[in-house]
Amino acid sequence: MAGADAKAETEADVGLVLRSTRVVTPEGTRAAAVVVAGGVIEAVLPYDTGVPAGARLEDFGDDVLLPGLVDTHVHVNDPGRTEWEGFWTATRAAAAGGITTLLDMPLNSLPPTTTVEHLRTKQRVAASKAHIDTGFWGGAIPSNTKDLRPLYEAGVFGFKCFLSPSGVEEFPELDQEQLARSMAEITGFGGLLIVHAEDPHHLASAPQQGGPAYADFLASRPRDAENTAIEGLIAHARRLNARVHVLHLSSADALPLISEARREGVQVTVESCPHFLTLTAEEVPDGATEFKCCPPIREAANQDALWAGLADGTIDCIVSDHSPCTTDLKTPDFASAWGGISSLQLGLPAVWTEARRRGHTLDDVARWMSAAPAGLAGLTRKGAIEAGRDADFAVLDPDASFTVDPAELFHRNQVTAYAGRTLYGVVRSTWLRGQRIAADGVLAGPTGRLLERNH
Repeated sequence: MAGADAKAETEADVGLVLRSTRVVTPEGTRAAAVVVAGGVIEAVLPYDTGVPAGARLEDFGDDVLLPGLVDTHVHVNDPGRTEWEGFWTATRAAAAGGITTLLDMPLNSLPPTTTVEHLRTKQRVAASKAHIDTGFWGGAIPSNTKDLRPLYEAGVFGFKCFLSPSGVEEFPELDQEQLARSMAEITGFGGLLIVHAEDPHHLASAPQQGGPAYADFLASRPRDAENTAIEGLIAHARRLNARVHVLHLSSADALPLISEARREGVQVTVESCPHFLTLTAEEVPDGATEFKCCPPIREAANQDALWAGLADGTIDCIVSDHSPCTTDLKTPDFASAWGGISSLQLGLPAVWTEARRRGHTLDDVARWMSAAPAGLAGLTRKGAIEAGRDADFAVLDPDASFTVDPAELFHRNQVTAYAGRTLYGVVRSTWLRGQRIAADGVLAGPTGRLLERNH
């Protein structure tokens, strides 16, 4: 991206028209011209609509114009563990991958987002570093029930909790009594509780052998741990009429529980992640702890069932759960290695590669990775190419392929389970409120805004 071109593209740019033979809209993919004024989509018009005199035209030919992706599950780890990631590197990686909005998880940073003071600390750190629009989840831990309403009023989008140990001592899990108390408090002011659902008793009773064998690690995080935790979560939500969201679903066995709960009127939504949908336990080499995450990557048959859950709508959205760490923490021992997959920059091509193989379309991908996450968080200006929304776009060549080279990633630590894999879908450019922020791997300066739920 030429420097002069970047300077000319300001947020106040009026008279910008983006044209493609394939624009993904809520009504389907069609040839269209998207008119942008003041950073907002003014209209979606027929492809051959005349360009007004003085307007600037960007014609993408047959490349696909997608709504900018919305990733509601990102561990930025800043401040406090910035050597693991950070707002500067995370948002650059996101922009390069077609993501225009992310929500930061409340843990792995120091301090965690469990009080208004801690939220303000994180916002101050992020303000000058965000290349894309960035919002924040609050955390629900045993000691902060009194802080939940003030955090909500301060602008967090909802609250995350763990039902089993989180891996960091400053963010302890909730037991069942504490879960009910936090859920009741959050329901009282209309908030959303998002839950890492693994039952600690099932985990404690599973075999814990350690070592480099992936099969041993998989046995230590059984499906029953997820299934039981989700069953209990649904029971609390039913009793309290609460709104809850299941994070990073790995066990497809839980899908019938979720479907039945919805039929009964329980307000439960669910996400899964690119790694569960594109990687399988059978292909994880022993000692390859870049594949470690909790809950774990499971078998191919389980993955097939997750895709069926996406197809029938039981799984609402796909988000990254980008959870990076420094290289030294990925020891060859699955028991001691840090658990987390780095995929922020690669989620769109990873998902598209598998989706196209299974007969899905980019309309599906846009629904799963943009519209549904935006809806989950109440981001009414995001998630679709239609009049009145922010002019956030990803331009994708869906038929181009590339081989993942970790050295080309913008993540602070270039460790990824996708290294060496050939993926389809090259992000040609990314646009935030009508401004091109990434083009062919070249990033502009940070222009992202900090988002709050009540603004």
